[in-house]
Amino acid sequence: MNFPAFFLLLSFPVLLSAQEPQAQQSENPRLRRLPDGRLQRDAITKENYVKNLADAREMARLAEALKAEVEKDGEFVLSIGSLKKAEEIEKLARRVRERLKRSNAP
Repeated sequence: MNFPAFFLLLSFPVLLSAQEPQAQQSENPRLRRLPDGRLQRDAITKENYVKNLADAREMARLAEALKAEVEKDGEFVLSIGSLKKAEEIEKLARRVRERLKRSNAP
């Protein structure tokens, strides 16, 4: 038996044992428990819910301010503040949408 084949035969069990913990950990990472006993998935879901509520409140506040500003400015005027509010609303909406997609992913 030549040296490379012998080395491969000896290292095969080592390679298999090194891969086992990774396979076990990646089996179901959503069922990991936190130190307080809660499921990690549940904690993340609750945190995302709280963040979504806060972002939705902020979007509603900005939308009301944008509406008032547009009504005040008139038909032919576009203020920089209005654009910034619209961009902020867009950014918040994207964040909420991404969180919702992640929470509903299989």
